[in-house]
Amino acid sequence: MQRSLICLTLLIAASAIAQSPAPAKAPMNGYSPDVKLPRYPDPYAGKPKVLFVADTHTGNQIAHDAVSHAMASMEEVARKAGIVVYLRTDTDWISDEDTYGKGDYVKGGKKAAKGRSLKDFDAVIFYTNGETEMTDPQKQALLAYIRGGKGFVGIHTATATMYKFPDYADMIGAYFDNHPWGIIPAKIKVERPDFPGMGAFVGQPNVTEEFYQMMAPYDRTKVDVLARIDPASVDLNSPNVHRTDADFPIAWIKNYGSGRVFYSSLGHPDSAWDDPRVITMYLDAIKWAVGLIQYPVKPHPIPAN
Repeated sequence: MQRSLICLTLLIAASAIAQSPAPAKAPMNGYSPDVKLPRYPDPYAGKPKVLFVADTHTGNQIAHDAVSHAMASMEEVARKAGIVVYLRTDTDWISDEDTYGKGDYVKGGKKAAKGRSLKDFDAVIFYTNGETEMTDPQKQALLAYIRGGKGFVGIHTATATMYKFPDYADMIGAYFDNHPWGIIPAKIKVERPDFPGMGAFVGQPNVTEEFYQMMAPYDRTKVDVLARIDPASVDLNSPNVHRTDADFPIAWIKNYGSGRVFYSSLGHPDSAWDDPRVITMYLDAIKWAVGLIQYPVKPHPIPAN
C-alpha cells in the first residue's frame, strides 16, 4: 500500500512538471530572439557615408602600424566636415547583398541581426594589404559599386592588395612594385595644384615617406597624376629602381566607369597622419570621391618642367 502511494505521488509530480510552462529563453549576448527590437532613426540622415576598410591581416603584419592612427585621424576630420566614416578591420560589408552578424546573430529565423552593405555608402576607403579574404562575389560587387558611380579612395598599401585579381588593379590604376629607398625625405612635384588638397605641397614640397614605385597596369594615359616624386631628390641608381622613365607618382585620380577613384601612396609613417598636408589631401579626396567637390579627370604626360 505504501509503495503504491509513493508511485502515485511520483506520477502526479511528473505530470505537473510536464504541464508546467517552459522556462524563458536566456538572452543571447544581451539579445533575446523573442523580442522585437525598435527601429531607430538614422542619426546621420542626409550626410555622406564612407566605409573605411583597414584590413591588413593577409599582408605585412608589422610594417603598417600607422593604420590605426590613419583611421582615427580621418574619422575625426571627416566628421567635422559633415562626412560620416564607418571604421572596419574586416571586409564583411563589401557586399551588394544584405549582411548579417555571426555567432548568435546568424542569418535565419529570429536570430538574424542585419548589418550594412555597400548600398549604405557613398564611397569606400581601402588601407588594405595582401590578397584579403574577399570572395569572388565580393570582389565583383566592389567593382560594380564603383563602376555604377560611387567613390573609392586608396591609401598607401591599397596598391599592394589583390595581386591575384587584376581587375582590381585596373580599377585603382596600378600595382605596387617596391619602395626602392625605404623611408626617406624627398621633394614632391605637384602636377595639378588646382586639385583640392594638393596646393600645400607646392609651397612645402619636402616629405618624409616610404615612397612607392609603381608597375603595370600603371599608365599615364589612364590616370590623371596629381603629384610625383622629384627624381632629382632620390637616388635613381638604387638597384631596386626598375622604372627607366623617372616617373614615380604619389597621387592620382581616375574614372572607373561612372565612378571616381583617388589613390595616394602617402601615409606609411605614423607622422604622416599628423601632417596637415596629408590629412587635407585625403579629406579633399574623400569629398571628391563622394561628389562634394567637382574636378575632371585629365590624364597627361609628365610636364616638361
